[in-house]
Amino acid sequence: MGAGPALGATMALVSADSRIAELLGELHQLIKQTQEERSRSEHNLVNIQKTHERMQTENKISPYYRTKLRGLYTTAKADAEAECNILRKALDKIAEIKSLLEERRIAAKIAGLYNESEPPRKTMRRGVLMTLLQQSAMTLPLWIGKPGDKPPPLCGAIPAASDYVAKPGDKVAARVKAVDGDEQWILAEVVSYSHATNKYEVDDIDEEGKERHTLSRRRIIPLPQWKANPETDPEALFQKDQLVLALYPQTTCFYRALIHAPPQRVRGLSPLGGADPRLAGSQSSHGTGAFPC
Repeated sequence: MGAGPALGATMALVSADSRIAELLGELHQLIKQTQEERSRSEHNLVNIQKTHERMQTENKISPYYRTKLRGLYTTAKADAEAECNILRKALDKIAEIKSLLEERRIAAKIAGLYNESEPPRKTMRRGVLMTLLQQSAMTLPLWIGKPGDKPPPLCGAIPAASDYVAKPGDKVAARVKAVDGDEQWILAEVVSYSHATNKYEVDDIDEEGKERHTLSRRRIIPLPQWKANPETDPEALFQKDQLVLALYPQTTCFYRALIHAPPQRVRGLSPLGGADPRLAGSQSSHGTGAFPC
């Protein structure tokens, strides 16, 4: 590897480290503001509860109590909106930190610099890989939109836009030829995309494969970047009997599966393994939300 790319990658590492440290400081301040806002609004919530208790004791709703409750609830709504805005800012900081960490990982690979928590692929054991993939699935961010917002592409079962191009480092399902000549879907990582040829270069995520594949767009399915909340955005979930790709447990190969039942709550969104609606492919020319296998 030439000195140029390695030097540029090293500088990118330093820049990313500096920005991450800055963002962590800002995130810490936002967390403190959230707690301060919550503590401040607690007094108003207590007043609402006490007012209701007095109304029950007196067994009447007087104009005084109506006016008082209207004011208390107006204040409570404003307090909740203020806290919500702070939490959204904190979520944005977390998303930016995660993006920078991914950029840092890619820069480290280019520079040939790895630490103990980010070993090079050639020395990564299967168990370590499975653990990292599970952590990645567990920390996939939950889409939290404002009232009236629709879940974006790559949220749950919503496919990517037709002109979407996955970025380097993105995880995708890639259809490749196996040693025996059969084709299979594997979990891969995007290395690059050529607009001239409309083809991706992807690496098999499993170090035992140690292969780089050049594939057309139709052989690539970007994986979701957000979890869908079953309680607020059920339309963004794969539905019962929908055909999907799911990962074989403890492997990086996909198999065809049917959704038995979508999750009913956020905790129902399982990590890697099994027929996981969150990780299943979601592109189709048939408009079903799944894709032909």
